[in-house]
Amino acid sequence: MTHDRRDLAAGALLVNAAIWGLAWLPLRWLSERGLHPLWATAVVYALAVALITLARPRAWAELARHRALWLIVLFAGGTNASFNWGVTVGDVVRVVLLFYLMPLWAVLLGRLLLHEPVTRAAALRVAMALCGAALVLWPPQGMALHLAPADLLGLAGGLCFACNNILLRRAAARGSAAKGLAMFLGGCVVALLLAVLLAVAPPPAPGPWLWGAAALAAGFMCGNLALQYGASRLPASTTAVIMVTEVLWATGSALLLGAGSASARLAAGGGLIIGAALLAALPHAAKETT
Repeated sequence: MTHDRRDLAAGALLVNAAIWGLAWLPLRWLSERGLHPLWATAVVYALAVALITLARPRAWAELARHRALWLIVLFAGGTNASFNWGVTVGDVVRVVLLFYLMPLWAVLLGRLLLHEPVTRAAALRVAMALCGAALVLWPPQGMALHLAPADLLGLAGGLCFACNNILLRRAAARGSAAKGLAMFLGGCVVALLLAVLLAVAPPPAPGPWLWGAAALAAGFMCGNLALQYGASRLPASTTAVIMVTEVLWATGSALLLGAGSASARLAAGGGLIIGAALLAALPHAAKETT
């Protein structure tokens, strides 16, 4: 690959990271107009599913044939419903950092589901992630960890995302349109089911919020296309490092706009969590032996 194409692929990944890192802004805008984050997720992803259906109608046939894709529907839906709800109602910085405890979940799930060995490098990443989470969650005063509802949503979203990544590895042979359809369909269906089960107030009458939802759906679609373009042209380790910039977009914008808090303890915890994520992205990490 030429240098220019590598730069373009890296730029595409940065665009995707920026879209997801700043997604809390339109989600809160929709919430202020009476659209609960679960309904916002359902509506936005339904629009994305409609776009994929128009562009790649055969993706439905592939989705119907492969059970692994339906598991992606479930866990991708859990990821998006939890994350979108969390960053809408909670401290964006805390939710995003707890979501990025993926090195912890990846090691545990890899051991349980894929029977992968727990290497010294993996154990180090788990220890860093756990220490980072403790620093993020431990209150300035008090003797017990404090978990707000939004914190739980961030943790649940990260766990679902780790499961989703393992399933995507297993479904590597499936078409990108079918996998994209599975992920967006999951975001719609799971959020819709949760909204109904939790008796969340239905969306208000169509108004400006509908155009905002359409714009967000288009943004997510662009992010998905950018991710597929960049990830298919760069090493997985490079992709993982670039995607961590999502944390910078989210935390920077949240602190600037007053949607998150900052402290030395939070910075130290966040540093450990992001450090664990970056170590997991090193090319030799998977080769480390016990």
